[in-house]
Amino acid sequence: MTTLGIIGSGMIGSTVARLAIAAGYDVVLSNSRGPETLTDLITELGPRARAATAAEAAEAGDLVVATIPLGAYRAIPVEPLRGKVVIDTLNYYPDRDGHFAELDAETTTTSELVQAHLPESHVVKGFNNIFYRHLAALARPAGAADRTVLPIAGQDAAAKKTVADFLDAIGYDAYDVGPLAEGWRFQRDTAAYVHPYVDPAQGFSGPAVPADPDSLQQKLAEAKHYRDM
Repeated sequence: MTTLGIIGSGMIGSTVARLAIAAGYDVVLSNSRGPETLTDLITELGPRARAATAAEAAEAGDLVVATIPLGAYRAIPVEPLRGKVVIDTLNYYPDRDGHFAELDAETTTTSELVQAHLPESHVVKGFNNIFYRHLAALARPAGAADRTVLPIAGQDAAAKKTVADFLDAIGYDAYDVGPLAEGWRFQRDTAAYVHPYVDPAQGFSGPAVPADPDSLQQKLAEAKHYRDM
């Protein structure tokens, strides 16, 4: 059975953990404060989950999700992730993370920073454009008419296939946006960030809205308007 390692156990990390366990995965979770602070979450998740340090979660995971504030991305352990597929959910919030000149100038992207930090890992951007409550609510079985699509980006086709298979297992289809450099199309403050899964009339207070490939593609195409501002 595949083990999912999770570095960061906040809203997205814990939601992905719940979906993965429901799909039959074992999950090893970590956070910046230590395994002992995850007791309540592990109890809730049940016997398929255990707490560990970030390095231990990275080592244990056949597939690893990094979901921490971007400002702390250098804390992602490098050695135990060599050769592994890493799903990067990181978003850039300057007020929280501090300013990164290269991101402000749009000469690189968040996931390219993570990939440079993990040069021998296969980084795939994903889970960063959806609100955690919507992520929990929109999972559907394969073939469901209202199944939602999530964007991914990455350099390596095999790594993207691994992530697409994981998304499929937890109830989502994958939409390949291209290489990591195209990840800006669904980063913060773009049309493809959160908006595909929200009813514009109700916003976050309303129910989650399934997104099909056509509707997501339209939002991704609109991103150029933000990029050019």
